[in-house]
Amino acid sequence: MTTTTLAVLVPLLPFLGAAAGLLLGRAAPGFVRPLAVLPTSVALLLAVLVAARQGGDQPVDAVTELTPTGSVPIELALHIDGFAALVAVLVGCVATCVQIYSTGYLRDDPRYSSYAALVSLFTSAMFLVVYSGDLMVLLVGWEIMGICSYFLVGHYWETPEARAASLKAFLVTKLGDVPFLIGLLALATEVGSFRITKILGAVASGSLDHPTLIALLLLAGVAGKSAQFPLHTWLPDAMAGPTPVSALIHAATMVAAGVYFVARLLPLFEASRAAMIVLAVMAAVTMVGSALAALAQDDIKRVLAYSTIGQLGYMTGALAAGDRGAAVFHLISHGAFKALLFLAAGVIIHAAGTNSLAAMSRMRGLRDRVPDAYWTMTVALLALAAMPPFSGFFSKESVLVAAEHVATGHTEHAPGAAGWTVLVAGLVTALLTAAYATRLWLLAFRGRGAEAPDHGRQPLVMNAVLWVLAIPSLALGGLAFRLLPDWFDGQDLTPTLTTSVLGTGVALVGGIVTYAAWRHTTAFPDRPPLGAVAAHPEGDAALVEAEAIASHEPAYGDIAYAPDPSDPGRLLLGPLHRHAAVGFHLDAVYTALFVRPVQAGASLVRFLDREVVDTYVRGAGALPRWLGTAVRRAQTGNVQTYVSALLAGTVVLAVAAVLVATGA
Repeated sequence: MTTTTLAVLVPLLPFLGAAAGLLLGRAAPGFVRPLAVLPTSVALLLAVLVAARQGGDQPVDAVTELTPTGSVPIELALHIDGFAALVAVLVGCVATCVQIYSTGYLRDDPRYSSYAALVSLFTSAMFLVVYSGDLMVLLVGWEIMGICSYFLVGHYWETPEARAASLKAFLVTKLGDVPFLIGLLALATEVGSFRITKILGAVASGSLDHPTLIALLLLAGVAGKSAQFPLHTWLPDAMAGPTPVSALIHAATMVAAGVYFVARLLPLFEASRAAMIVLAVMAAVTMVGSALAALAQDDIKRVLAYSTIGQLGYMTGALAAGDRGAAVFHLISHGAFKALLFLAAGVIIHAAGTNSLAAMSRMRGLRDRVPDAYWTMTVALLALAAMPPFSGFFSKESVLVAAEHVATGHTEHAPGAAGWTVLVAGLVTALLTAAYATRLWLLAFRGRGAEAPDHGRQPLVMNAVLWVLAIPSLALGGLAFRLLPDWFDGQDLTPTLTTSVLGTGVALVGGIVTYAAWRHTTAFPDRPPLGAVAAHPEGDAALVEAEAIASHEPAYGDIAYAPDPSDPGRLLLGPLHRHAAVGFHLDAVYTALFVRPVQAGASLVRFLDREVVDTYVRGAGALPRWLGTAVRRAQTGNVQTYVSALLAGTVVLAVAAVLVATGA
């Protein structure tokens, strides 16, 4: 079987599994789990085989015309280079782990069949994005992921939070997709093709007339899909969906698609210095802002969501430095440890018996209750904090090295200003990342909250998946930076002494300072744990009031400011905490600038339609209606009335004739 045939089967198998799952979900429920797991697992094996055959050598290209258009052709094309081959393996690995994990996490969910089918369709769409060599076909996978995210985030549609989150995710990403589509059409018009190889050839020959405009239009779609500032606000609210969905979206699909797209077309963006500066600023603001927001969140899934936004900022920062190898390296490394973080958080939530009980201020005694999640999440958090020798250290260092090379003039792939912007923001974010990772670990496993109900040990498949993902989180980085250069155009990914010392140093400072702040806040053993209001009715009034607020189930998108006495984030952020906890009020700004004006405009249109247009319509219909009423009353059906009317009419005509004759 040829490599091309294998590559075609990779996205096809999950698609067929999704179709079969939707058709047979109700008729044959016993086939739902095999149809969810087996096609995705086989697709993973085929993706590994495709990667082994491609081997980091020359790209595998195949093309056939999909449909004649009369102008720019749309072709079913494959373009599989080292980047595509490895990203496809990541997608297949994470998707398979999520499907296996979900068989335990959602084993009692009545809508599991539709959920599993949508996850398979989601996976198929991402495979299509990764392997596609035609931008219009890539757009198909891009949009399928958007609609799948809408349904999966809204899986618990009976809750208002899930409904609002799914709608917000769909609308915000579509807001970026509109200029993205315009950019694709403009690019294809200038090049005369949607083929990636032809577009890159046109960029190399300098035949593009408007690279800046096209690049900025495309960046709007990337910002929406990969949750970059200013279109990142949908991702934290998307935590209302099932936790395995969060792992899939954050680690291997959807948000990774935007970064991967820029990596594929990086020469196009490098053709515009303005676009590279915009990309660098977007990455810097995203990195620092999301890290500050993560340090103020109480919901463990929202912490991880803001963490994802920040780590994607590292990837876009590497792209702004002109190094797609570093960007994709961090994408792969991040995919492993972020999937592990979310699935470990899912074990914690599952242990509490609810989807939404994820407030760290209410956690207590989890180390002994969920030991598998404790140890594997510790590994993942060390990788997130970029501690050597975990995978995140090597991939994050590659980003800092790329930025340093641009800043110091060792490479001319990007403006020096872009390099300095990414380097400084990357170091600040490294400090903040270690701080919120340490805070999460302390509050989740050594917190003083009211202990949640214990619902017993989790299914074996859930814990097994955690240990599978812990392996690449621990060992991927040390192997990858030696092996991946052959797959990434020969680019060196070895850490340098300068960035290693700086990056690791600031991360250690962030972790140590956070631990010291936590020790300071826990130096009051006489204070009751959060949630123990009933046991201390005569306690401090402010504390009692705060704990009463915190006793309610936290709602996604709503922040309850319940001051946890052991939360170091409040001490570290000070007065900035309240603003960071709500994402620096960006949703409120959007509501004031866009939502309310649109609602006001809609109200005006409704008023004009009802009170003005409908008035004329009702008036135009009133006159015929009145005439019809008069005629209807004349038609009584009584013969005597008709004869009387005839005689009366005759008399009137006779009188009129006499008057006329007399006048004559």
